[in-house]
Amino acid sequence: MEEIGAITWVLILLNGAMTYKGLKSKEFFNRYAFDIDRVLIDRDYKRLISSGFLHVNWTHFIFNMITLFLFSQSLEPRMGMAAFSLLYFGSLLGGNLLALYIHRNHSDYRAVGASGAVIGLIFASIALFPGSKIGFILIPISFPAWLFGIAYVLYSIYGIRSQSDNIGHEAHLGGGITGLLIAIILYPEILIANYLPIFLILIPSLLFLFLIVKKPHILWVSNPLTKNKGFLTTEDKYNIGKANRQKELDRLLEKIHKKGYDQLSKKEREKLKNLSN
Repeated sequence: MEEIGAITWVLILLNGAMTYKGLKSKEFFNRYAFDIDRVLIDRDYKRLISSGFLHVNWTHFIFNMITLFLFSQSLEPRMGMAAFSLLYFGSLLGGNLLALYIHRNHSDYRAVGASGAVIGLIFASIALFPGSKIGFILIPISFPAWLFGIAYVLYSIYGIRSQSDNIGHEAHLGGGITGLLIAIILYPEILIANYLPIFLILIPSLLFLFLIVKKPHILWVSNPLTKNKGFLTTEDKYNIGKANRQKELDRLLEKIHKKGYDQLSKKEREKLKNLSN
């Protein structure tokens, strides 16, 4: 096992400190979270980086930091402090920029987490050490690194199109691609030594990005709830979600008007607070 580098420890401490502060203070969390309107309208670009040091809960934080800890063991000693820092922050920024592009018309989209940066480390590791094994925490199964990379790209593309969960697949794919490209730029010789796994990962990734720009309708997703199997775009899904949130807010305000604020349950008060932010 390689010795854990200084940058890795600094990153873990920064993530821990900001996550702690964000979980304690909603105001702090909202000030530094990734928020489409705050970035595009207010030009608060620091959020593209600061959001990567916040997490929604301690489980989210722990899984990201364990992954950072494990992959930094081989990367930071080989790359050095400056290059490793470039890889981490470049992947974080690349992931959030892809999320910003895909969700640029979704004013209510918000996200936090170091996952984009961490996936960037994983993909850089795959480019540098494609013959290594990658496993899952708590699951005693491992796969060749190159196979994991291909599968993860396909999974991320599916996740972006389906929008069926709260996972930031856009940031993951953007961070992964950025991390892979940074590794290639820093170590161009790997294009010759490891060309096959690199291209097997890059080709579907870059093709998907090209199609997003040139043919954005590929983000349409099948709507299984309709009899005619019609389609909902990601725009439609966000509009539906926004309408549902507005409906719930209207219901709570109507209850306050008729019965008073004191008649709200603790859960309803918390929901009102979240919907009003």
